[in-house]
Amino acid sequence: MKISITSKDKDTFSVTVTENSTTTHTVTITDQIHSKLTGGKISKENLLEMSFEFLLQREPNTSILAKFNLEVISQYFSDYAKQASTWR
Repeated sequence: MKISITSKDKDTFSVTVTENSTTTHTVTITDQIHSKLTGGKISKENLLEMSFEFLLQREPNTSILAKFNLEVISQYFSDYAKQASTWR
């Protein structure tokens, strides 16, 4: 599995996941959610990569939304925020 991240602007990223099939996702990470989840201790790109690793342990890349705000992960996986806080 390969995760590639490209910054579109300060808060928006394109994430390509290459596994059995390749998917591309547009993800928004605001400074507020970045700070809330990590205390700013890791970059948005690192947070995004670890968030996708988290998601891929739970579902195939073809099931991940094509476009979403990072904080929506907690609505699907209640342990996400707790897990993210350990990635400092």
